[in-house]
Amino acid sequence: MLIREIIGNTLTHTRSSKETDLLPLEWFETTRRIQRKHTTGGREVALKFTKEGQQLQQNDILYQDDELSIVVDILPCEAIVISPRNMPEMAKVCYEIGNKHLPLFLEGEQLLIPADEPLFRWLHAAGYAVTKEHRKLLNILRTNVQPHTHGYNGPSFFEKILELASK
Repeated sequence: MLIREIIGNTLTHTRSSKETDLLPLEWFETTRRIQRKHTTGGREVALKFTKEGQQLQQNDILYQDDELSIVVDILPCEAIVISPRNMPEMAKVCYEIGNKHLPLFLEGEQLLIPADEPLFRWLHAAGYAVTKEHRKLLNILRTNVQPHTHGYNGPSFFEKILELASK
């Protein structure tokens, strides 16, 4: 089955289908424009989105008729959960993580990052309230900054610190 667009989301769109088949996706697969996956019911689905920057969200409806709805289900993964104590700490940790060009997700008053042991140790050593949890990464903070380097060949200062922390 070829899917070229998102029909709606179950939170805002009425569904009348008898069956719902979930399409499980990892958080990082939600931004891929072309991919081939299988639903939990075993249906093969080919996604081919032509719009730039389109991102699948939890509960997006990809297909719907009277008998069937195919709905996105973002899978939980191991994540670093940061609970900033106040707004200055929130700003500081967001700046630090953003400066490393890492994906950052917001869930209530918590920040979530895909798990990375050296980063977890660094955040803990820096005094942030961090835990590791199995969570769905749903609300990515969007920026207009694309991952890039600063013209320096070799490991960055932060990469050197992470390498030392992981030993």
